[in-house]
Amino acid sequence: MPVDLERVIDADGHIFEDAAAISAMMPAGFKERGPFPMTRLFPPLDHMHSASVFTAPPGSFENSGTDGWKSFMRDAGIDATVLYPTSALAYGKIVSIEFAVAVTRAYNDWLYDAYMKNDSRFKGMALIPMQDPVAAVAEMRRAVEDLGMCGVMLPATGLKAHLGSREYWPVYAEAERLGVCIGVHGGCHSGLGFDDFNVYPAVHGLGHAFGQMISFSGILMNGIYDRYPGIKIGFLEGGLAWLLVCLERLNESYSTHIPFDPDGMFLQLKDGENVAQYIIRQMKEGRIFVGVEGGEHALAYAVKVCGNEAFMYSSDFPHEVNRETVRHEIDELLESEMSDEDKEAILHKNALKFYKI
Repeated sequence: MPVDLERVIDADGHIFEDAAAISAMMPAGFKERGPFPMTRLFPPLDHMHSASVFTAPPGSFENSGTDGWKSFMRDAGIDATVLYPTSALAYGKIVSIEFAVAVTRAYNDWLYDAYMKNDSRFKGMALIPMQDPVAAVAEMRRAVEDLGMCGVMLPATGLKAHLGSREYWPVYAEAERLGVCIGVHGGCHSGLGFDDFNVYPAVHGLGHAFGQMISFSGILMNGIYDRYPGIKIGFLEGGLAWLLVCLERLNESYSTHIPFDPDGMFLQLKDGENVAQYIIRQMKEGRIFVGVEGGEHALAYAVKVCGNEAFMYSSDFPHEVNRETVRHEIDELLESEMSDEDKEAILHKNALKFYKI
């Protein structure tokens, strides 16, 4: 079959939330107390994002809205985008269970009304109140069945427990039942060892990757992929170098520190299989996906080691990038040493499979 290198699906774009509009969609009892400023709707990402001065690329952090997003997709040659939040990346840090239930529902309604109804090229990922897994399952079902969301976003950091914890298993069971994906996304970098770092690029550069390694390891080691074989989980905005670290480190550590598992609760290796082979098998069978951006110098190597089935191009627009840098990243991918089939998979085929667009 001919290879299509023109089509680009953005697996991870971002919106800037409208606090007043979200406040207006809060349920009775909350709505009357609004409108809420953004700092009341969602906790701060962390203290390191604030009180620091740095220079970002010109045109980045563009508060684009729907019109800006449409012109960006035209300029960058992007056919559709899957939208994740900005301030709401911190929703896992909400301590009031009732407020978490209310604000995630309001966010989902706003995202649907402001973006998804505006243009079919905008695809939504729902927030679900993981503070109450029963309510999270109910909101996932509503967001998917009533609003047409592609799946749900889970925060890589901020929740009280790691993502492989047993209390969250009903969320994975419902995602498998509905046949929708889960996107794990970072953004909150406190508690990872950077709390007193004085130069922010180190926090930003490593925080996303560390958050993904922790989330991935918790999910992997607790047997989520064996317990729910229909699950699809993507790990976004951490690049892919963290995956190569996990392939090596988890493989070696598991072989020398084999956990006592009489009830078969942890990952289940096939006869003769090691952890690295297990991870690659999950990638090839469509359970593990990884977002990749520009400057991923290890991408060709990762494809050679793992295959091309898991990697999805992600723009991260409008964070830290502008229209020119995004187009350059796509051109850089097209000019890489990978095969055309590999490029096609990364530019759109894997995202179509993951998000069921």
